[in-house]
Formats: sequence, structure tokens, C-alpha cells
Amino acid sequence: MDTPQHPNLFVPDLADLLPETGDQTIVSKRVYQDDKVTTILFSFAPGEELSEHTSAFPAILHFLSGSADITLGDDTHRVTAGAWTHMPSHLPHSIRAVTPTTMLLIMLRGA
Repeated sequence: MDTPQHPNLFVPDLADLLPETGDQTIVSKRVYQDDKVTTILFSFAPGEELSEHTSAFPAILHFLSGSADITLGDDTHRVTAGAWTHMPSHLPHSIRAVTPTTMLLIMLRGA
């Protein structure tokens, strides 16, 4: 699927957008982008991580499956399916998958 830029995009199952995640990999797929928001779906193999970094934009993380440890500033949380967080811009954060994990990242570029 190409990066959709249509305001009425409907995706019946986000998991169908990702190829199978192999061992020791992180797979990402841009789901949607316009001038205000970018939405990216991530799939993490167990033990894989995005090391600490920051973003110039506020963002929302929504965990769809699996279990992961997320660090937001000085706080670390074990998250499972259904976990949701809003991160302000420039907040140091990292993610490490404990089990196979799927996460939706929504970057709020127009905020």
C-alpha cells in the first residue's frame, strides 16, 4: 500500500499492512501522512528496541499487541495491548519489545 493521503482512508485491520516480522527486526510502514499528521505502524521482534531519542513534534503511541518497556523521560512503564500515551515534543523516549509487539505512532506535525 502506498502512503495514503486521502482524508477518508479506511483500514479494516492495521496488522494486514505489515509483513511478517522476523527475528531481530523492527518493521515499519507509513499508514497515513498529510501536512498535520504522520501515522506509522511498527512491529518489533522480542528484544528489539528504538534507543533513546526525541522528536521535534508531539506524538501519540498506541500499543496494539504484545508487551514492551517504554521509557518516557525518567519514567519506565511495562505496556501491553491497549496502552496509550501522548508525548510532548522533545521528550526523551525509548521502546524495547519484551514479546512480539505492534505499535501505532501518530506524529502531530501540525500541532
